[in-house]
Amino acid sequence: MTGRARSPWVYPAVALLAGITVFPFLWMALSSVKTQAELYRLPPTWLPELLSWRNYAKVLFDSNIPRYFLNSTVVSVGSTAVALVFAVPAAYGFARFDFRGRALWQTLVLVAHLLPTAALIIPLYMFLGRLMLLNSLAGLVLVYLVLTLPLSVWMLTGYFKSIPIELEEAAIIDGATRLGVLLRIMLPLSLPGIVVIVLYAFVATWNEFIFALSFANDSSVKTLPIGLAEFSTEYDTDWGAMMAASLLMTLPIAVLFFGLQRLFVGGLVSGGVKG
Repeated sequence: MTGRARSPWVYPAVALLAGITVFPFLWMALSSVKTQAELYRLPPTWLPELLSWRNYAKVLFDSNIPRYFLNSTVVSVGSTAVALVFAVPAAYGFARFDFRGRALWQTLVLVAHLLPTAALIIPLYMFLGRLMLLNSLAGLVLVYLVLTLPLSVWMLTGYFKSIPIELEEAAIIDGATRLGVLLRIMLPLSLPGIVVIVLYAFVATWNEFIFALSFANDSSVKTLPIGLAEFSTEYDTDWGAMMAASLLMTLPIAVLFFGLQRLFVGGLVSGGVKG
């Protein structure tokens, strides 16, 4: 079979997979513009009989969602930036320097990512309490490094290893320092890999629930995943407002993925070439 040939069974499979993937988002978008009465109607209606923007008005003007959106943005951008600052030199060290116990330390970095979140809540709570960072955005940025940094280091190490070492040797012969090599050669060449790290870290912190629920109880520092629960009470759930808020929460991630799609795919593939 030639490189351009395609099996006729590929298209139905792709269509089915795309339908399964898109359906929840489509249903969420349609539900966000339905009235409350229509949302509870049985059998359910697929298309809204009358477009209602009341849910969006409630989310934007009669709730704390805008504040939570800002908090999530600050925490996600901050934790992503801090993770990148630490992941780049750590991954470069693992990829280029031969030191005693390197394989063991790489394994421990990956094992740190595999630890269950529930097992970390109590020690992290005590840690933030001693630093007086409970119920603060800075505290969330700090603890989110536990989620983002290990896998970021592991993935970026594989990407650095895929870059020919001869480029660095030539730069060093020309008088460049190790820091200059990292900043002027490795970082530009590893841009797709860095995009993978940025997207992974941003999405992981944007959607995180357990740590935000445990360490940010004050309404001034709550994030979007916690804020969505405010539309659900003991007696009722405002599904329309929840769907509208969920759609607004999804938009930044969708924009990032569509805007950086090519770099993301290229970096993900290249990062898995060498471990």
